Amino acid sequence: MDTLLKIVRFTNKTFALWVLVFGLLGFWFPETFKSLGPWIPYLLALVMLGMGLTLSVKDFTGVLRYPKAVLVGVCAQFLVMPGLAWLLCRVFDLPPDLAVGVILVGACPGGTASNVMTYLARGNTALSVACTTVATLLAPVLTPFVFWLFASQWLQVDASAMFISVLQVVLLPIIVGLILKALLGHRVDHVAESMPLVSVIAIVLIVAAVVGGSKDRIIDSGLLIFGVVVLHNGLGYLGGLLAARLFRLSFYDAKAIAIEVGMQNSGLGATLAGLHFAASPIVAVPSAVFSFWHNVSGPILATWFASRPNGIEGVHDEVAS
Repeated sequence: MDTLLKIVRFTNKTFALWVLVFGLLGFWFPETFKSLGPWIPYLLALVMLGMGLTLSVKDFTGVLRYPKAVLVGVCAQFLVMPGLAWLLCRVFDLPPDLAVGVILVGACPGGTASNVMTYLARGNTALSVACTTVATLLAPVLTPFVFWLFASQWLQVDASAMFISVLQVVLLPIIVGLILKALLGHRVDHVAESMPLVSVIAIVLIVAAVVGGSKDRIIDSGLLIFGVVVLHNGLGYLGGLLAARLFRLSFYDAKAIAIEVGMQNSGLGATLAGLHFAASPIVAVPSAVFSFWHNVSGPILATWFASRPNGIEGVHDEVAS
């Protein structure tokens, strides 16, 4: 078991590298990985099942401990990122399928990697987990609505069908994980400890499948996609930080919200793109690029945040938690 835990820690630390490696493999061997396309929803459901297995009552009590901060974080998540995506699409005059892909990843909830980055940043990890949990549980309603609101000017969006999809690949697996944990108790602990490794494998396969299915379009507009994703991610961090400071949250809390807003559940974006825009594989590419890039930018930002003092309010919060 110790060996498995070491492998889990290693893959988590080198996640961005594995995303890059499998992205390149998808590019070099497109036919091999393109065949994984139909399996993308099941791979994401596996990731969400792992999230359900690792959630605890403590994660939900974070909402009660930091109600204002959670509200700010979740609202910023579903306003800042899709709003920035829409603005970038207009500024760069992106083609419709690419614009829809950028807005789709912007409309997704935060990813669980944000919790690790917040911990490394010496921010409020309990707040980060609470924001991720609440945003993910609200995603079946908010992701389709926000996506329809910002993307319908480019392509027709079936928000009701997307609502069903998010229920199936996000909420249902989380509920199953919570039920299994409640029924089996500590007997699922060993399984839960290995789920981060399973999640890494699932996400890198999703990335490889997306890249394999979109190779030609990536060649045509790869640099543009990468540039837009980098701006989207960086401005998302800044927008989250400014939102937290606007509502007078401590820097300790603001670190968590900045990272939470900037880091997306890009696997969900890729999955929804495959389910609802299969005729335009390029729609999934911004999610795949985001999956790589935010795992590069996240540790850089966390390192800088960790070097900045939290201030007296943050110190008190840290001691209390």
